[in-house]
Amino acid sequence: MADVADLADRADKAHSAHIAGRAGAAGAADPAFRVPFDRAGLQRELQAVLGPERVRSYPEDLIAYENDGSVFRALPDLVVFPTSTEEVASVVRVCRRYGAPVIPRGAGTGLAGGTIPVTGGVLLVTAKMNRILHVDLESRIAVVQPGLVNIDLTRAVMGQGYFYAPDPSSQLACSIGGNVANNSGGVHTLSYGVTTNHVLGLTAVLPDGEVVRLGAAAPDAPGLDLVGLFVGSEGTLGIVTEVVVRLMRRREAVRTFLAVFESVRAAGQTVSDIIASGLVPQALEMIDDVTIQAVEPAVGAGIPMDCGAALLIELEGLADGFDAQEAVIRRVCAANGARWVRVAEDPADRDRLWAARKGAFGALGRLAPNYLVQDAVVPRSRLPEVLDEIRAIAARYGLQVANVFHAGDGNLHPNLLFDVRKPGEIQRVLAAGEEIVRLCIDAGGTISGEHGLGIEKNAYLEWLFSPETLDVMKAVKTAFDPERLMNPEKLLPSPVSCSEFTAKMAPEVLAEMGLWV
Repeated sequence: MADVADLADRADKAHSAHIAGRAGAAGAADPAFRVPFDRAGLQRELQAVLGPERVRSYPEDLIAYENDGSVFRALPDLVVFPTSTEEVASVVRVCRRYGAPVIPRGAGTGLAGGTIPVTGGVLLVTAKMNRILHVDLESRIAVVQPGLVNIDLTRAVMGQGYFYAPDPSSQLACSIGGNVANNSGGVHTLSYGVTTNHVLGLTAVLPDGEVVRLGAAAPDAPGLDLVGLFVGSEGTLGIVTEVVVRLMRRREAVRTFLAVFESVRAAGQTVSDIIASGLVPQALEMIDDVTIQAVEPAVGAGIPMDCGAALLIELEGLADGFDAQEAVIRRVCAANGARWVRVAEDPADRDRLWAARKGAFGALGRLAPNYLVQDAVVPRSRLPEVLDEIRAIAARYGLQVANVFHAGDGNLHPNLLFDVRKPGEIQRVLAAGEEIVRLCIDAGGTISGEHGLGIEKNAYLEWLFSPETLDVMKAVKTAFDPERLMNPEKLLPSPVSCSEFTAKMAPEVLAEMGLWV
């Protein structure tokens, strides 16, 4: 393992490469990408606001924040750690005076490059803002800070029979603020909806440092739906510092099924047929044969290693209705050639089944050192043919693809497996990913179900919307952030798109620095 001095030396090289306009630590080599400002002066003022210990500037500190869960990298100029709304507002005001971009970051699990500081600037990390401020079970709400880890809210109220419904696969690590930024979903999205369906109010700091409170502690607040505007805006309109969320009561009973199929196509058809039958399970998730090869040895869920795909189907509600619903599930699965269907025997068995689904992304590291996960959505009726074509696209680029996704709502997560150390590999992966997105649009779908657009897919909005509609979106951004300092070049089409950014990559420089190996 490299020592601190070696890390500092590597980080110094990476940061210098950025400033000099070299193809540095994930490619923002063009000096035009970076916003110039007085870094030393800004650092002094931020230290006066937060204290020196919560303003990071040493290269070995910055390098820890150059990437998120995506394939992109870029070094921030400074990293700060506020703990309150007031401190966030102070940081934003100082940055505005210096003309420095502000990039909000939660747990860093985002998959579309939404927290990558492509223009340089100040990375504002909300990890220390991780408290539950208030719980009102009678009203079924909680008020939390954005750095709270998703699962920690459910853990805090589950003893009283409540839970927070949005449950991304990364819920053991991802933050609620990040979920708000990307309008994240989860494995139970089919029944419970995505983050926006569970957020009632927000406290946010606008790009000029003003603190505003949006929505209310009750549903259907009057006036324009500004909460809905902020949820999914990826930190481009302001920084969320408090979230009022809806809590839900635990259902009486749960029944979880594992259905095993010989092919991905058969499993995909089963998904469409279950929904067409009129049954809407709480969860309907799929993993394919490639994913099974990675995850089954890790979790021991009992999925046959020689099958083509597996469906995880879950019912929640009144136990009295489960037998009739189970009969529908078994009938549809049998009609599509399921090898077998079994019910989880006990809570421990159910946990193992869910570990196979939620642990799938991490397990893919057994197959390849890197992966790019897409997040497009297609109509359920098109699942079988789209899944076939995704495999064909991967094959044309000489790549292996592992599918693990929210089958019930057609939210696909094809993982393109690769090794970034191979020359030209990252460019091939991104080109294949772009073809997959275009395929899903042509099938009547859209470009993201929950991961957001960030820098990876901001250019693809032009495939979905007219120039007039995009102009309206840009006007909203300008109304909130006329100086374009709040998470710039994300979400909306801009010159700093995925293709522009990665075109600046120089693999030989990255390998020389040891940043990708």
